[in-house]
Amino acid sequence: MKTQIAIVGAGPAGLLLGHLLRAEGLEVVIVERASADYVLGRIRAGVLERTTTDLMDRLGLGGRMHREGLPHDGFNLADGERLIRIDINALTGRQVMVYGQTELTRDLMDAADERGLRIIYNAADVALHGLDGDAPYLTFVEDSAARRIDAQFICGCDGFHGAARAAIPASAACAYQKVYPFGWLGILADVPPCDHELIYANHERGFALASMRSETRSRYYIQVPLDEKVADWPDDRLWDELAVRLGPEAGGRITRGPALEKSIAPLRSFVFETMRHGRLLLAGDSAHIVPPTGAKGLNLAASDVRYLSEALAGYFRRRDDGAITGYSGRALARIWQAERFSWQLTRLMHRFPNNDAFDRRMQMADLDHIASSPAAQTAIAENYVGLPL
Repeated sequence: MKTQIAIVGAGPAGLLLGHLLRAEGLEVVIVERASADYVLGRIRAGVLERTTTDLMDRLGLGGRMHREGLPHDGFNLADGERLIRIDINALTGRQVMVYGQTELTRDLMDAADERGLRIIYNAADVALHGLDGDAPYLTFVEDSAARRIDAQFICGCDGFHGAARAAIPASAACAYQKVYPFGWLGILADVPPCDHELIYANHERGFALASMRSETRSRYYIQVPLDEKVADWPDDRLWDELAVRLGPEAGGRITRGPALEKSIAPLRSFVFETMRHGRLLLAGDSAHIVPPTGAKGLNLAASDVRYLSEALAGYFRRRDDGAITGYSGRALARIWQAERFSWQLTRLMHRFPNNDAFDRRMQMADLDHIASSPAAQTAIAENYVGLPL
């Protein structure tokens, strides 16, 4: 099989990229190692920046998002006693949209066939070849048969553990990583959220987050040590802990219900430089990971995809090699800003094992400053809604 662009990975980054390239009239094939049901079964975040919602609208796929999504004008920081509201709409003139990543992925998958976007699921043993030349290709196994796709470019959108980044020689890149000494224990339940906006809580017992997927489905998280087990947290214990950490105002409004899903996710910050090696271009989690505190993971993937689709369209329209060679630097400049914000918010809102009384007072002083400073709130709001592309 031959195509202009082969994409590895059919998560939201790969699907968004595929649709944008098809809209430019380019030939695209996506190869995904998992099944479509598995891809849709991933429970991920769903706070969308304008960058992401604009891409869905540009593709004509934002209808359900606007009907079912929840536009938010702000969010809250809590310290166990009070809520500090960050009015992002008043401070920036923009909103964010709460719409689950699963739903966005479903919208992209459902539109693939009618738009001529071919997706090959259950592709085993994906390998990349010939990246340094002009004729890269993919090999994989489908239905026990060996397959090959020849392309002019390969785009790696296959996540942190995928084959694409692993195909870049260590001598050609540099990886930066911080692994955090805790994880997030999350619960998904069909109960109304305790507040109409997100609440990020810093409590002496640890971080908590009150979020939602809809007006009837809530998503909550608490910070736990990395050696904790989900089995050690029956529903009642987790609801009790959330009520304490979110504080009396928000905690008193929690509606309890049985868990639809519970899991523990580790936190890390990770950036891989470079995002281009020969005819291979990386986007999304294959090139960077952010702690979910700043709600940047999916949104960074969307900004990568916008830059990358523009670069590839420029190449095929005008043979603009500069657009391809400049992609990595352009994307990384925004990535590092998002990494900085997510790292700062994580430090502000979590309890680290080596924190002492002084560190705790510094966190409280930072929150006091944010509560009283329009300038500090504006800086947070600008980063939360997404810095300009």
